[in-house]
Amino acid sequence: MAQMEFVFWYWWVLAFLFLILEMLTPGFFFMWLAVSGLITGLIVWLFPALSLNIQVFIFSVFSVLAVTAWRLYGKKYPVESDQPLLNKRGAQYIGRVFSLYTPIENGQGKIKVDDTLWKVHGEDCDIHTKVKVTGIRGTVFDVEKVG
Repeated sequence: MAQMEFVFWYWWVLAFLFLILEMLTPGFFFMWLAVSGLITGLIVWLFPALSLNIQVFIFSVFSVLAVTAWRLYGKKYPVESDQPLLNKRGAQYIGRVFSLYTPIENGQGKIKVDDTLWKVHGEDCDIHTKVKVTGIRGTVFDVEKVG
């Protein structure tokens, strides 16, 4: 049985496929595999006598190193957002004042925010009482009476 020769450009094709996969998926995982494939291809180009086992080992080592380095960099320098509450809809309402849509009875009631009804938890109050959102637990607002 003939042994397959794994030449350098195979790694570059694999790297290109990883780059395409990176464009089709969110995150930065496959980009680092593509970089590892490019580096492995370069090493195999410089040293063409390397066995397939050694090539796969080199690719694996560079992949683990690249992904680990990126994760450490991401922890050390997190991305700052100009809108940190963008995908935290409930947290956007903390500190705002609303009128009760239904009275708070036994600690439970509802407020209407725009076109959505939200459950609230707080001290018992009559309907249309002004309440301030002080926190959120899941999808239930913690409120306190204003005034």
